[in-house]
Amino acid sequence: MKRVAQVIGLRPEKEAEYRELHRAVPAPVIDRLRRSHIANYSIHLFGDRLFSYFEYHGDDLAADLALVAEDPATRDWWRLTAPCQRPLAGAGAGEWWALMEQVFLME
Repeated sequence: MKRVAQVIGLRPEKEAEYRELHRAVPAPVIDRLRRSHIANYSIHLFGDRLFSYFEYHGDDLAADLALVAEDPATRDWWRLTAPCQRPLAGAGAGEWWALMEQVFLME
């Protein structure tokens, strides 16, 4: 299992919209994530920062994330959520959600 943590900015004027969108994430989006071996996915808010965490239980994260990105329902979902977000300084080239480095784990 691989733990993945990411961070992105939230446009303050879009906070209410972002919260409302996540009250009813479309079932096909959730299904695609599950079929891509993603579990325990959560998003947390602190000020104007969104932090996401998920556990990956597959063998090829890049390939599974590519399947997520190609999924029509997910692409429609991202068209709704993307205007609420803003990449942070320090994100890699072409990186929307910036990957975070794990520095501690208590199991």
